[in-house]
Amino acid sequence: MLKKERWYGACFGAFLLLSLQLRAGPIQRVGERPFGRTPAGEEVTLYTLRNAHGMVASVMGYGATITELRVPDRDGKFTNVVLGADSLEAYTKGFSGAASVIGRFANRIANARFTLDGQEFRVTANAGQHQIHGGRNGFARKVWQGEILMSIPSAAAVCFRLRSPDGDEGFPGTLDVTVTYTLNDNNELRIDYMATTDKPTPVNFTNHAYFNLAGDGDVWDHQVWIDADRITTVDAELIPTGEYTPVAGTPLDFTEPTAIGARIESLIPSTKGYDHNYVVRNGGQRFALAAWCYEPRSGRLMHVYTDQPGMQLYTGKRYFRDGKPVAATPEQKHNTVCFETQHFPNAVNHPHFPSTILRPGKPFRSATAFRFSTATSCPTVR
Repeated sequence: MLKKERWYGACFGAFLLLSLQLRAGPIQRVGERPFGRTPAGEEVTLYTLRNAHGMVASVMGYGATITELRVPDRDGKFTNVVLGADSLEAYTKGFSGAASVIGRFANRIANARFTLDGQEFRVTANAGQHQIHGGRNGFARKVWQGEILMSIPSAAAVCFRLRSPDGDEGFPGTLDVTVTYTLNDNNELRIDYMATTDKPTPVNFTNHAYFNLAGDGDVWDHQVWIDADRITTVDAELIPTGEYTPVAGTPLDFTEPTAIGARIESLIPSTKGYDHNYVVRNGGQRFALAAWCYEPRSGRLMHVYTDQPGMQLYTGKRYFRDGKPVAATPEQKHNTVCFETQHFPNAVNHPHFPSTILRPGKPFRSATAFRFSTATSCPTVR
């Protein structure tokens, strides 16, 4: 009886939403408003994307950051599933849960240096002697210029542009980057990256969204499947050594759907949880399913598609409720999980890793998509 009542309730909710939409006319798919100014006086705009089913994605110019992503559960209730903040000030003061674009180089570069075409480059060290996520003033801390795209049918889209000058954080070449967020009627948020350069330079982009598909609590019950049977081996400082480690028989094995909390405690003494780069089976040769995550209480299911060869699984202690930071309670553990599609960390120092070098005349293009749906139980492998 409970299942039947829930089904009737969901149908009525969908009928009511459709009726309201018909009365109100066509939905306004994209809106924009000022979100504040940086300490340097740069104006930041917040864009809100909507689809025909009520899903909402808000993205701002500072860091090309997702500030909110509201998706329905199995009963049609919408909740923000991405950690965000209500004010620009929180971000400029170093809010550590930002779902921002990371660049020029996502993840780590050992000893903050690399050699390219026989010349050594030293980049900004911001993680001890190493660099992580583009340095002290990486792309997540820059103001991007946004533009609403109106010509995409059955979707809402905004394009962000950024010019990174030659020498920015120590990287060579002037890099022009565009990042486009598209929310379509399949409840999918797609991120398209494109970049060109006037000198050879490393590029490695990702989005560092912290997800909790329940909207609050820890993520230990989230069920995860990853299409990877190896990780890039790392040393004690999480720097890839250039080797690979099979995941079979270890707490890192997600080739069968497994709860995040099932084996995480064995990792806490070393990496404080999951913080590992998975080698996607297809090697980034095509746009394909790389992982999915299912939350049993809400029934929310998120599929992750990418054309990148790697994905960092990271469980963070970023406590929030309905997308907003809250104080942690003693019983809370890992409250968020990241699926950072990327090239391999420290690839600039391992020539046998997939290359991250962008050269003039050969634009970089990549895409990642997060597709949301609901299920009554944990799916099978795919």
